Amino acid sequence: MKLFKEQDVRIVNKKLPSKTLSKTPFEVILEKAEKIGIKKDFLPRKWELVGDVLILKIPKEVEEQEKKFVGIYAKEIISQEKKIAEIYADVLNAKTVVKDEGIIGRNRKPKIKVLYGSSTETVHKENKIRFKLDVSKTMFSSGNIDERIRTAYLSNENETVVDMFAGIGYFSVPMGVYSRPKKIFAYDLNPDAYHYLMENINLNNVQSIVKPVLSDSRNADENVADRVIMGYLKNTKSFL
Repeated sequence: MKLFKEQDVRIVNKKLPSKTLSKTPFEVILEKAEKIGIKKDFLPRKWELVGDVLILKIPKEVEEQEKKFVGIYAKEIISQEKKIAEIYADVLNAKTVVKDEGIIGRNRKPKIKVLYGSSTETVHKENKIRFKLDVSKTMFSSGNIDERIRTAYLSNENETVVDMFAGIGYFSVPMGVYSRPKKIFAYDLNPDAYHYLMENINLNNVQSIVKPVLSDSRNADENVADRVIMGYLKNTKSFL
């Protein structure tokens, strides 16, 4: 107390206004769902917002439960899915909501079910780069943002780069914008991915740097690249 007096310190008892903690998006979704009788167990906790299209990851246990009753309560299940999708669209500001049903085929085409809205084409903005895509035709992992940012700055104006699995330009386009190498040859076999690769090259003004190639990257010319971008695939070794 003596120290407090010497330093002219006073102890004041005062009640401060309590702060209201903001709710998480899921808490808001849960509130809205419970008001119309939808149980918490049926609400997806995982989702991915690509542009203004929301991709819902339905829990396996919920999917298995739905399969058991799909014949008897098909209309009710469809109705509930739509109601859930509407809530997620409202809270997360999405124009379209789709259900993730896996990946099919060599080109890894997404299998989705549209629950709300209609258009599955969108423009996703990230690190000042615009990616145009259709989530029903091509994949996009927003979780890889750190790697896309890191890769964007790896090259320089003296390099020629080959991107072996370019997709819609996940790595080629950001690298073209920020590293501006001499040339990037961006290969992809998937016609849908190639279409959006060309769109994204134009959207981000890297036409003079990124050259899209609709072909298997194993057909690429040898001894031309100073740097190779090689995204991970299950059969990556067969491309070495």
